Amino acid sequence: MTGKLLAALLLASVPLGAAEAMDVATFLARAEALEKQGMMALMSSDYKALQNEILVHSQALRAERLAAERAGRRPAYCPPAESALRSDEILAAFRSIPAARRPRIEVRDALRALLVRKYPCRG
Repeated sequence: MTGKLLAALLLASVPLGAAEAMDVATFLARAEALEKQGMMALMSSDYKALQNEILVHSQALRAERLAAERAGRRPAYCPPAESALRSDEILAAFRSIPAARRPRIEVRDALRALLVRKYPCRG
């Protein structure tokens, strides 16, 4: 019985379908390959995957920001009520990271850095 319980706990602790964190170098390589496809890129599964990568991390960063606000802590960034990031902004920010550092920086961290620069908290 103990063996079955341990196995169940181990399985429960491994998130199903969790993707490995994507680094900026990989994201940019995939994005640049899509750019070469032109309009056909919109039909690519890579397009949807990159779009989802940004969406998932944006939602997680928003949740972090709101949790910090609820806890009375200063959030990392302070966007206006109506705000959005454009894909060209994201790609430009990612491309501004030195190529040697891109493989060591996760998309989530690069996205957070962009949000901090674009929406600094005042006062």
